[in-house]
Amino acid sequence: MEPFSFASSEALNLQVSIRIVSLEGEETPFLDSTLVTHPEIRHVGANTSLHSDLYATAQVWAGSKPLTVPVQTAYRAFKAERKWNEWLTLPIRYSGLPGDASVAITVWDVSPTGGGTGARGHAVPFGGTTIPLFDGENQLHKGRYKCVVHRLAEADGYDNSKTPAFPRKKRTKQSRQKDEQKRVVAYGDGDDDRDKNTIEEEDGKDISEHDAEAEEVERMDRLFKKHEMGEIPRVEWLDQLVFRGFERRSMQRAASSLRQPRGLDEGGSDGTGRADGTDEAHGANRRPGPSRFLLNVEFPRFDFPVVFVDHEYPPPAISALQNMSASQSGVVLKPAPEVHFGPGIDGGRGAGAGGEGMARLMRVYDAEVGARDNPAESKHRRLVRTQHRHGALDKDLKPNAKNRDELNVIMSYPPTQVLTADEKDLVWKFRYHLTREKKAVTKFVKSVSWGDGAEAKQAVQVLGRWTNIDVDDALELLGPTFDHRSVRAYAVERLRKADDSELLLYLLQLVQALKFEMGGGEGGGGEEEEAQMNSQDEAQANANTHNPHNSSLARFLIARAAGNLMLGNYFYWYLMVECDDHSMAQTAENRAVYRKVAYDFMAELERRPGGAETRQMLRRQAEWVAVMAKIAGEVKEAHEPMARRGERVRQFLTDGRNELATIEPPLALPLDPSVMVVGAATGPDDVAVFKSSLHPIKVAFRDVDGGRYPILFKMGDDLRQDQLVIQIITLMDQLLRKENLDLRLTPYKILATSSRMGLTQFVPSASLQSLAARYRGAPNAALAYLRQHSGDPNGPLGLQARTLDTFVRSCAGYCVITYILGVGDRHLDNLLLAPDGRFFHADFGFILGRDPKPFAPAMKLSREMVEAMGGSGSEHYRQFKQYCFLAYSALRKSSNLILNLFSLMVDANIPDILWEPDKTVLKVQDRFHLELNEEDAMRHLERVIDDNLNAFVPVVIDRLHEFVQAFRA
Repeated sequence: MEPFSFASSEALNLQVSIRIVSLEGEETPFLDSTLVTHPEIRHVGANTSLHSDLYATAQVWAGSKPLTVPVQTAYRAFKAERKWNEWLTLPIRYSGLPGDASVAITVWDVSPTGGGTGARGHAVPFGGTTIPLFDGENQLHKGRYKCVVHRLAEADGYDNSKTPAFPRKKRTKQSRQKDEQKRVVAYGDGDDDRDKNTIEEEDGKDISEHDAEAEEVERMDRLFKKHEMGEIPRVEWLDQLVFRGFERRSMQRAASSLRQPRGLDEGGSDGTGRADGTDEAHGANRRPGPSRFLLNVEFPRFDFPVVFVDHEYPPPAISALQNMSASQSGVVLKPAPEVHFGPGIDGGRGAGAGGEGMARLMRVYDAEVGARDNPAESKHRRLVRTQHRHGALDKDLKPNAKNRDELNVIMSYPPTQVLTADEKDLVWKFRYHLTREKKAVTKFVKSVSWGDGAEAKQAVQVLGRWTNIDVDDALELLGPTFDHRSVRAYAVERLRKADDSELLLYLLQLVQALKFEMGGGEGGGGEEEEAQMNSQDEAQANANTHNPHNSSLARFLIARAAGNLMLGNYFYWYLMVECDDHSMAQTAENRAVYRKVAYDFMAELERRPGGAETRQMLRRQAEWVAVMAKIAGEVKEAHEPMARRGERVRQFLTDGRNELATIEPPLALPLDPSVMVVGAATGPDDVAVFKSSLHPIKVAFRDVDGGRYPILFKMGDDLRQDQLVIQIITLMDQLLRKENLDLRLTPYKILATSSRMGLTQFVPSASLQSLAARYRGAPNAALAYLRQHSGDPNGPLGLQARTLDTFVRSCAGYCVITYILGVGDRHLDNLLLAPDGRFFHADFGFILGRDPKPFAPAMKLSREMVEAMGGSGSEHYRQFKQYCFLAYSALRKSSNLILNLFSLMVDANIPDILWEPDKTVLKVQDRFHLELNEEDAMRHLERVIDDNLNAFVPVVIDRLHEFVQAFRA
């Protein structure tokens, strides 16, 4: 598909303009005797002179209604021709035009005696024409146009305009004969009164405007316009011949159209007269002749086509949707009302209720739906809740068995579930009883009408009595759904009880939550309080809204990061990535927030004992990353063999000016601050450049203990999506370990240092694709690889028992985790195997169900993996499935925590989340199948495993990928 460059109309912030060029056509004058007998038309300018003084007005219409006031041309004294050649600027911008906008142009004549209907004082309509601003392909008209002028009619901008600039051509004799033949075939010709004589009578009604000569003229006009726009090559000598010939032809045609002067009784009504056929005082229904008038207009030309783009209203805020009343959700809409169309609106056949014309009506999105409650429902809710607001019995109110069951169902809802009005009222009614249930806090917050000042005040007091909640509920309260400052402060208080290691698991999401923190207010304070707020207080409140000092989450993160090196390291780099992000997904307001938080973090380090050393260490890390980025960029841009590139990296590392061979004092590695590096190793196995489009470089750094820590530095790649996936895998590994289930996962380190580069921990391993090439003659390449490094002739399948157990466990863990996360683009090149049996995935460029290949499996379970376990009938494969069931069951128990983490990432600049941010959490939730009980969920997972094991398409895809990689090599 060829690229098509265009501009959108909503981005064109210019006023609409049109050029009135000239009026073409001449009219046969009246007989002198006619002017004597009819003095009312004697003084009309057009009836006394072939070049009378006229003026034109232009007005924008849409939806059968005028959008602007008319704009008029200046006075012109015409001599040989009626030519204005004047640009009119209309008081409306292109960005505000609807798709059906049109310009109604009326040419006015002057009569001292005035006129009848349509006249404005002494001005009487000479003729009118209406031209749409957008064509049938929604492109803005540009260049010159010849518009048909409907004599003695004022232009109208109705949907079914009677003064169209391009009127539909009447049917020809051949087309009517074809229709008649179809009618005869359908109904027969024996009982029909219409015969050939009738057809011949209709043929006499064809008008001369659409004969072959007129068709040729219109065709030439279109070609001239293409020539003027540069779409037809210019040949000077040939162009002059064509122009002169066409001019002579036009003059001959105009002369032949003139008739002898005649009286009023000879005037016809053959389609070129007044559009509506009404009788006017100045002879509107008695035209002097059938001459055709054309108005030449011109629209501005732009470098690119301008396409109409309607304004897309943003969806209602999630917090508003959470508080939707019963009248706004879960109800059946009433049938469409009976519609009566106004003047000029073509309702079509059956436009009334139940008619076919109702299908033509368009439903318009109301931006206030979800943001404003139904007044009646709001009043009813206030009356109901007033009964349970101040009563002393509410604190002792306990639910009966029926209410208890309903509350239990509500408590089991996932975070994405929207409560109905009845469910909210039930939770509010028993709010004091629910304070002992930690899982009920989020449902209670959702049931509160935070726009009601009195109710919000009492809700904050009830929150203070609630029992300690879990971290997953605290994270949900920090999401975009909850914007009340007191609620978010309550969630932060719960996070204060988490230790640094637990806080590190959620730090990535907590940094993203700062976006929602800055937009939060007090959630409304009632109409009375709002009325009492003066403009100065309101301005101060708006200024404080975006001040990080007023953010409880920002203050909490700054304080904890300043007191812990590990937290401070990752907090700093997470902030730097957001500050560096200048994409469309990151607003300037959010960047300003992150820069202010980073500034406050550095200021806090200066005040802390030992904080200056931490700040200096972070500065040295930034310099170290800049030096690594320099060599990575040079290697990427160099057109050299891979061996020469590796040698270039080695020379760069040993150059003393770069301060990489020896790092003094030791530097905490940004990728893993627990590792203090003292310099880069330059041995044959320590430095390498990988053969790929980005050419990442591998460098091993020496640590203070004498060991090696190999890393991959990638330039030109945004690692934030991979970073998120590895963070979720690390969290899931911790959750599984809490359930006494160690699946020997390999959550290697990934850190994005900007939106264009980052670091990855290098884990010594081999891909299944490379193993298949290395052990081509072996029955199973993965098994041969493991036997070579961890073989045991007396062990199961010739392996050490722990190695095989590690392989089975890690396969089960990654199969379940990648299934839940919807990881796509799985092939044998990104399935890795370590010498000790650890199996893991790499390259998470596609998640949440997205995959570049068709018919991708929901779970990647290749035959090579199963055969390395001994086959689908072996005991090890049955153990693999058992580990899958245990892992899936354990992670389902923590589904709310995982869903809340993804809800905090909906505004992050991560490609597969930006693809459908409103469905991100739902995609993960669908993989958990929370609507199923435990037994049905395990059956579902077993079907997924069996289907992917027996699937044929993944095998074909792997073979095709192997062929493509071999071809590239």
